[in-house]
Amino acid sequence: MTPEMSFECLLISRDPAVVSTIHRILNELSISTKICFHSSHAFRTLETTTGTDLIVVDLADDSFSGVLPEVWKFGPKLKPTIVGICDVGQHVRGVHVIVDKPVTAEGSAKSLKTAYTKMVADYRRHARYALIVKTTATDDLGASVPITVMDIGLGGVGLRVQTPLQVGRVLAFHLLLPGASRSIHIQARVLWTREFGTTGCEFVRIPPVDTNILTDWLMERLRVKSIASPSGGYLRSSAKTQSK
Repeated sequence: MTPEMSFECLLISRDPAVVSTIHRILNELSISTKICFHSSHAFRTLETTTGTDLIVVDLADDSFSGVLPEVWKFGPKLKPTIVGICDVGQHVRGVHVIVDKPVTAEGSAKSLKTAYTKMVADYRRHARYALIVKTTATDDLGASVPITVMDIGLGGVGLRVQTPLQVGRVLAFHLLLPGASRSIHIQARVLWTREFGTTGCEFVRIPPVDTNILTDWLMERLRVKSIASPSGGYLRSSAKTQSK
């Protein structure tokens, strides 16, 4: 999902009451929904789709019992939030949120709001903001390393370097974020390298004050759409409003 775009959901059910109720609530949450009435259709969609943020599956229907193993098979390729529609008392491993069946508008809205909160948190944690800032880092051997910061998130940065860096090397540098009042100090460890000098790093240490600057800067830029609350009002579900 990109900033200001809706999340994407795969709704798997052939129960008209489930489809009608859940689809309406997803629409109110500004979640783009694709409906699958058969497990074969769901499997094909999972194989060809990489941007699914949410899967809502009617697990009270035995014909969809194979959906969750299919999702798990993809491993890190697909890590959606999973909502299981289950008979009362039914327990299913690997489901993040349960909707009791028969579904009700009130109960479904509450459960899907919980799922939405999780999706926003996951998005905020993994999203990266693109930028191109040149600076010079100092590695843990004291050598100067020219770098270009290509993207940044809450957990790390993507760099481009002229000379390949060894995995595990720690870089320290100051970064002035576009529009920020002052630069922040970052220590980051090289996690992986690719061709053309592309390098991924995780944060090792950022001073608390600088962490606040980075967090506020990112939250102003990583936003998702407004969502409708069950009471009929609207909530601004941005990374900033969800951070507390």
